[in-house]
Amino acid sequence: MLGVTTQEIQTDRFDSVRQLQRQWGGVCLLKGLGSLVCHDSAGRQEVALCTEGNPGMASGGMGDVLSGLVGALLAQGLAAPAALRLAVCLHGEAADLAAAQDGERGLLATDLLPHVRHLINKR
Repeated sequence: MLGVTTQEIQTDRFDSVRQLQRQWGGVCLLKGLGSLVCHDSAGRQEVALCTEGNPGMASGGMGDVLSGLVGALLAQGLAAPAALRLAVCLHGEAADLAAAQDGERGLLATDLLPHVRHLINKR
């Protein structure tokens, strides 16, 4: 999307997510170790860092679970930046709990669902 290599993006992930947001607008997510969410707030770019998550998340369906969480939070009335930030951290924390329970290897997207439910209903 930026016309550069993955290595160039990894060199400065914060700058990369800012460039994505400038180029495409809206709220942008750069997934990976330390996922980054960037949006424009009154002419100023804000970048949020999510430290939750683990390498076991590099499996099929994880992005589908994340996009479902984003959609569900948007449907409940959260603004796009808040919905994406919450969904990314919720997704990562659920994956960390699932990995703590059964290990990172073989982690499936569906393994996150009981943990998501528990986390979202915490008071």
